[in-house]
Amino acid sequence: MTLPSSSDAPCALVVDDDALILMDATSILEDAGFEVLEAMNVTQAMTVLGEHHDRVDLLFTDVQMPGDGDGFDLARRTAEKWPHIAIVVASGHVKPGDDDLPEGATFIDKPFSSNLIRHHVRITMPAEKHPGPLRK
Repeated sequence: MTLPSSSDAPCALVVDDDALILMDATSILEDAGFEVLEAMNVTQAMTVLGEHHDRVDLLFTDVQMPGDGDGFDLARRTAEKWPHIAIVVASGHVKPGDDDLPEGATFIDKPFSSNLIRHHVRITMPAEKHPGPLRK
């Protein structure tokens, strides 16, 4: 789990139990201008959100993870408790059903690319919250 710095950059929380995918998504979002927090399961993510929800602008989460709940649960709980947080959900194995994603959230298939993540972040987050590299 990564803790925030004092940066003025928008903040994203990346959640994935696969360390390589977590590092890849973190790198893509950092290159896009985000400060990034990390968690490897829903329980860790809820702890980070509980402590830093006022700073988090984007949740980028995998669906299938061990432990308490999955990425769809995390997305719905986040949207309910902290509606200001934009949500992107990714999976290489599961597609969302009718009620899996909260309103305004987007879904991408894995494997993903930097361009795909940037595109979905642009359409999911309000333009005024986009970091500089996403405004280009």
